[in-house]
Amino acid sequence: MSALDTPPVTTLDLDEQGLRAVNRTLQEAPDGARFAVTSPGGRHAIAAGLRSAIEVDVHGHAGYYCAGMNQAATVRVHGNVGVGVAENMMSGRVEVHGTAGQSAGATAHGGLLVVEGDAAARCGISLKGADIVVKGSVGHATGFMAQVGRIVIFGDAGPALGDSIYETRIYVRGAASDLGADCVAKEMRDEHRAELAALLAAAGAPDADPGDFRRYGSARTLYHWQAP
Repeated sequence: MSALDTPPVTTLDLDEQGLRAVNRTLQEAPDGARFAVTSPGGRHAIAAGLRSAIEVDVHGHAGYYCAGMNQAATVRVHGNVGVGVAENMMSGRVEVHGTAGQSAGATAHGGLLVVEGDAAARCGISLKGADIVVKGSVGHATGFMAQVGRIVIFGDAGPALGDSIYETRIYVRGAASDLGADCVAKEMRDEHRAELAALLAAAGAPDADPGDFRRYGSARTLYHWQAP
């Protein structure tokens, strides 16, 4: 698509139009539409439930569940977000150009979540297939009961990393000194380095070296109940 064919950016002011009207406009927009959302003021559920391949730039801080249940859209938040950003995302891309509160990417089934700063506790809890890249550090219980997908952490991981994890792969460049139940360090083979390199490139960090990361995953001892 040439510059002449690029759709213009439509500005939606939350102070003037209100959250419901703005979200309705975004939810009903056709593929290819572009929006700038202004005056977010920490409101909850901004750009939630989007179903088409649109681009949304949120200029400021957002509250809980920003870009939740996303399908196909690209949502960029130029600020911090509260609890549950990209919660239950199915596809698309969500970028946080700041820090994220608890439960970032919780239960997400697909798509890519990129957090440029830190993410708080329970990042990727019950992950079901999405990819999460955090360029800072993460809080406790990141990857708790994570089932499928990948979590990449550039900084340090808080206590109980990967507690009760299933088949999600976690890559950590910083310190991960306190692993949760059934989470263990695993070998980094060529297939994992290639997988990680692709994730780093997709997250806008192609120069990061996969060799600097360690892999963590399930020891698979909790899959079945063990009789005493």
